Amino acid sequence: MPRPVPRLDSDNRPFWTGGAVGELRFHRCADCGSFIHPPRPVCRVCLSDNVAPEAVAGTGVIDSYTINHQAWYPGLEVPFVIARVAIDGAPGVYLTSNIVGCPVEAVDFGDAVRVTFEQQGDIFYPLFEKTG
Repeated sequence: MPRPVPRLDSDNRPFWTGGAVGELRFHRCADCGSFIHPPRPVCRVCLSDNVAPEAVAGTGVIDSYTINHQAWYPGLEVPFVIARVAIDGAPGVYLTSNIVGCPVEAVDFGDAVRVTFEQQGDIFYPLFEKTG
């Protein structure tokens, strides 16, 4: 099922296309080390413009989740899990995505997950699967 397509720009392109090479990428400030998501041209912590995309491990932990039963988009198969994932190695970065590859009842708070990508045209949507 096609997902809504984000409009690519110079700031968000590395995030949406990193899956082509298997990388989950977030902007990182070279001056203070903070990760920036959503991607912005200026660090939200120190206001430096010395930011660039950096690949992270692509693992994390489910911080929060909900099971969606509402088909709010044409052709959307329900139920599915919408989760907020705390990204390992990127303090302060939480990515809202879907948990795939398991029954919705198998998802719980604190579950370890890893990124997987779903390609649609030039976009690689970062989704997550449970590990172990």
